[in-house]
Amino acid sequence: MVFWIASVAGLAVAYLLGSMPTGYLAGKLLGGIDIRAHGSGSTGATNVLRILGKWPALVVLLVDVLKGAGAIVFARWFYPWFHTLPSVTPPPAFDPQAWMPWVVCLVGLAALLGHGRSIWLGFTGGKSAATGLGVLLAMSWPVGLGAVAVFGGVLAVSRIVSLGSMLAALTAIALVYGLAHPVPYQLLVIAGGGYVILRHRANVRRLLAGTEPRLGQGSPQSNPRS
Repeated sequence: MVFWIASVAGLAVAYLLGSMPTGYLAGKLLGGIDIRAHGSGSTGATNVLRILGKWPALVVLLVDVLKGAGAIVFARWFYPWFHTLPSVTPPPAFDPQAWMPWVVCLVGLAALLGHGRSIWLGFTGGKSAATGLGVLLAMSWPVGLGAVAVFGGVLAVSRIVSLGSMLAALTAIALVYGLAHPVPYQLLVIAGGGYVILRHRANVRRLLAGTEPRLGQGSPQSNPRS
């Protein structure tokens, strides 16, 4: 029983790390506003950039990346550690090394869900791109750096953050297969990349309509929950 309770507690910690509302706190502390009521309604770094400026946005971006990376680092420390406790009795066939990729998969998804559906914000939040990048970098730095390279290249050419984020997610999916990562890692990147793209569905509609703003332009007045 202790084993399963501790396992669920680890996932809860990952979710709570992801759910820390960085952009929302930046709006409250620096502007006295609810960032969700402005711009695109997202709590992510892009909306913070539009409303509060580049330095608050940079801090939000870095913290959101660290949230995702921190969840993976925590999982790789916590689960092997609690398995060694005398009071913990895992199932007879449990092998910590064999199960660790699955643990990383579940913890990564918990962190992404926390960012996009934060318990502190009535289960609203950002689009999970930065937190997803942190998960990728901690899970497999070659995949993470590949995604960063594509994002940077697309942003330099198009100056459209949402397009770069979605293409980076697709790149991560291709790389996690191309570099022959374990199946749990592949499932994490597929599910996480799909989730990030789904969170950008309003941006996809604007891209198709030719109305998606470029970096430095005014923000769209969209449904904050989209």
